[in-house]
Amino acid sequence: MQKECGFKALFAYPEHSICYDWLAGFDYPWQALDGLADFIRETGAALPRDAFRQEGEDVWIARDVDVPPTATLTGPLIVCPGAKIRPGAFIRGSVVVGAGAVVGNSTELKNCVLFDGAEVPHFNYVGDSILGYRAHLGAGAVTSNIKSDRKNVVVRVGDAAIETGRRKLGAMIGDYAEIGCNSVLNPGTVVGRHAAVYPLSSVRGYVPAGHIYKTAGNVVKKRDE
Repeated sequence: MQKECGFKALFAYPEHSICYDWLAGFDYPWQALDGLADFIRETGAALPRDAFRQEGEDVWIARDVDVPPTATLTGPLIVCPGAKIRPGAFIRGSVVVGAGAVVGNSTELKNCVLFDGAEVPHFNYVGDSILGYRAHLGAGAVTSNIKSDRKNVVVRVGDAAIETGRRKLGAMIGDYAEIGCNSVLNPGTVVGRHAAVYPLSSVRGYVPAGHIYKTAGNVVKKRDE
């Protein structure tokens, strides 16, 4: 197993996701994606009614969250306290939006988890992906989740290849990672904790924790601040 891509290497804050304990039961985070819808239904049904309201089938929204009339929300879905759903957001099922997370204008989510404080605020697509605590996608950054040849996605770490068995897999983005505007994270990309990606990048494979992706073949360690 490539431990760099293991769940606990990417996501280190148990207190910052309603589904952390469940996700931590998997070796690799993408292994949880097939069961995400069932997890949401089971968890949502047990949420306290004084803190969450149910809107439609399998949609649970924290009572302090306002949903604009131009946003589209489809279940299974949990939106946690303090989250921001902005006009024009499109959530189309099997999604957990963490506490204080931001889902912005013209952003589309599908089969994904946003940890608390994660931000996808402007023109983003996030599919079959997990974003860690306070991870941030710049305007126009997207997770591409299917290869052009429709073959199963392979996660690559250096010379190693991890067979995922999934035809659709977006990106696993660690805590505090920053993805620059108009970047594309190609299927199976893994971005480590506190890593950064330059704007307009096309990223494949693995970006190590605490590193900056400038271009393919030019990934440098962050300077100590």
